[in-house]
Amino acid sequence: MPNYRTNILCCAGTGCTASSSALIFDRFNEVLKEYGLDNEVNVVKTGCFGLCQKGPIVAVYPDQVFYSHVKVEDVDRIVAEHIYKGRVVTDLQLSDEDLKTHEKILDINKIKFYEKQKRIALRNCGKINPEDISEYIAMDGYAALGTVLTTMQPQEVIDTVKASGLRGRGGAGFPTGVKWQFQKDQPGDEKYVICNADEGDPGAFMDRSILEGDPHAILEGMAIMGYAVGAHKGYIYIRAEYPIAVQRLNIAIRQAHEYGLLGDNIFESGFNFDIELRLGAGAFVCGEETALISSIEGKRGMPNPKPPFPAVSGVWGKPTSINNVETLANIAQIILNGAEWYASMGTEKSKGTKVFALGGKIKNTGLVEIPMGTTLREIIYEIGGGCPDNKAFKAVQTGGPSGGCLTEKELDTPIDYDNLIAAGSMMGSGGMIVMDEDNCMVDIAKFYMEFICDESCGKCSPCRIGTKRLLEMLTKITEGEGTLEMLDEMEQLCYEIRDTALCGLGQTAPNPILSTLSHFRDEYIAHIVDKKCPAGVCKKLLTYSIDPDKCRKCSMCARNCPVDAITGVPGKEPYVIDTDKCIKCGTCITSCRFGAVERK
Repeated sequence: MPNYRTNILCCAGTGCTASSSALIFDRFNEVLKEYGLDNEVNVVKTGCFGLCQKGPIVAVYPDQVFYSHVKVEDVDRIVAEHIYKGRVVTDLQLSDEDLKTHEKILDINKIKFYEKQKRIALRNCGKINPEDISEYIAMDGYAALGTVLTTMQPQEVIDTVKASGLRGRGGAGFPTGVKWQFQKDQPGDEKYVICNADEGDPGAFMDRSILEGDPHAILEGMAIMGYAVGAHKGYIYIRAEYPIAVQRLNIAIRQAHEYGLLGDNIFESGFNFDIELRLGAGAFVCGEETALISSIEGKRGMPNPKPPFPAVSGVWGKPTSINNVETLANIAQIILNGAEWYASMGTEKSKGTKVFALGGKIKNTGLVEIPMGTTLREIIYEIGGGCPDNKAFKAVQTGGPSGGCLTEKELDTPIDYDNLIAAGSMMGSGGMIVMDEDNCMVDIAKFYMEFICDESCGKCSPCRIGTKRLLEMLTKITEGEGTLEMLDEMEQLCYEIRDTALCGLGQTAPNPILSTLSHFRDEYIAHIVDKKCPAGVCKKLLTYSIDPDKCRKCSMCARNCPVDAITGVPGKEPYVIDTDKCIKCGTCITSCRFGAVERK
């Protein structure tokens, strides 16, 4: 292995790949060769750095200089100035501003986005080449597996995980060690473990980024889990919509076999363990464990009543434990650092850290990993930077379609499983969508209900029929055809679906409606009584008009109207919108340079 003086790390996660990071990587290699530096400087593809809003990101080590929004044409300058002459290209450098001194903050560890984070599950993302097992091993990779197989009994491993307080990061928050204990205590030699990588919440990309940036962490966690519960076979159930993650997992599995870290007699311990990928077709319901098991078995992904629980009768009717990606990413670190170390972070009932995908109306979209107990305010304003364009914060949806909206009143809530449920939402797998003053909360509830209706497997009538009735009522309200009685009907139906649906998808489907009704009932009433959408989102409730005093008679609005709904005489008469013809597309507003078009 050459001893490089400099390493250039290029983000090759899905987001940056979509923004041409592969071309940036290739261009670095081309330019370095032109300068004769290809034997001194190493260019590495990594996983996600987390700060997706600033991508593509390129980091230069050992200088610890991060460049943001890098384009292919910037590569020549970075090599010529920074790599060849040692002068940082300051206009591309990732920086923050000290609010008191207004000076630039260049230290990556002091930039507000990273300063409050504690990266455990994301510890290697953006730091190593996920397609090179030797880099993972250099970061203490597989040391925990070696420790477990050579010095610990299975029960000791489970006791360590129990003592750590780790709870499942897939949404339900069930204690991981307790789940493993249930499976271990079942009779029989044939048992299975499953990694649930079927991440389907809108706006969620936590698990995908871990798999893309640190796939061996999941393989190691699964092997430790298999040893602890007595399983010799594991499945990673991942949606085919994650091609980069699938590719890197396949590479990681092959490399682990080559190094003897999967297969027979691992670490000469007598323990045999192997992993197989199973690709899902992208059904949200397959995130539910019994539906996931059905899909692995080649059946239609539909949930089954419990009990029996998978720990008793899972895949192929054998005892099975299922943990999600983030849960497994913590296992090796708990073994290496100890249960007390992990339990020292977080709150009394929610230990460790949690990864969130921060998106929506937020300045710094991306992945954040924070200690449990961090407040929503800290995440949204200190890490996320608040809403863009000085817009007022309105709500944050946690837990995806299964969660609920929280408002300004809940911003100081310390994040953990119990606090979020008490506030009317839930942790879920870690999606966190921020909304500002321009979001209509009735429309938000409608969006999630459309998603649920599309993703319902149809097995039980409360979910199959009930969610469609809810969507019909929401649609009528957003189109000005709702009634006040409809709000009571909708609320009652929500409780009935919640109490009678077969699986978690249906049981939590009403949450976005219940939370928006609780916090934003006035918006529902405005849609029904005033026939107005306060946020100006619901098209059928909008009216477009032109202020004759502001109209410059330039005809730009009329020329751009796709349905000829605007008439007037250029230079002589103010223009007028025919509301019967108007399709409310908003083209007139964007076409008018004088602010004459009004939307109410």
